[in-house]
Amino acid sequence: MKKRHALVTGASSGIGLAIVTTLLNDGWRVTGLSRTAPEIHHPDFTTIRVDLMNTAQLLHSLEDITTIDALIHAAGKMTSAPLGQLNLPESQTLWHLHIHVAELLANTLVPKMGSGGRIILIGSRTSRGVAGRSQYVATKSAMVGMVRSWAAELATKGITANIIAPGATETPMLADPQRQQSPPKLPPIGRYIQPQEVAEYVRYIASPHAGAITGQELVICGGASLS
Repeated sequence: MKKRHALVTGASSGIGLAIVTTLLNDGWRVTGLSRTAPEIHHPDFTTIRVDLMNTAQLLHSLEDITTIDALIHAAGKMTSAPLGQLNLPESQTLWHLHIHVAELLANTLVPKMGSGGRIILIGSRTSRGVAGRSQYVATKSAMVGMVRSWAAELATKGITANIIAPGATETPMLADPQRQQSPPKLPPIGRYIQPQEVAEYVRYIASPHAGAITGQELVICGGASLS
């Protein structure tokens, strides 16, 4: 039987890397997009080195992809600053990476998907608002409306679109110096969420068992949303 094919952005580290390895272990064929090639040696893995901020380069990297079963946009960036100290060009960077890249990927790849296709974006449980993170939150909030619109459009074609929205996850981005203005908070479970936990949720949503789940923001918060 032909292996299902997933494209994963941010494949070289953090959540993206965990998703790639989890899907490979589950029998998928995976194409990973990242600026640096991950240390993965697997016959079903193809790495494409690309700067997602370069639209022409990204479009070129997608030209040879003829069929796709799952699009997973895991690449992300965090910025935190209070009003009065916002780096305004940074808003454009965040919007480009979180929203424009997602819509470019979906616009290019969804026509190559059949029934059972999956769009999965990695969002954030902070999409409803957090002090000091307005620029980051704005893009993750916009992602919700975009994905719900795609879900409504694609439901009759058997293609689902969802967001998996983790809280503070133990990745390199958690220690980013740019988070000093709004440091992560330890969830009530007493530890940070692990990338593998997010990857396992992606694995389920990408599976045939999740065909009735679409247009949702699926939160993994470690209890942080309870307070």
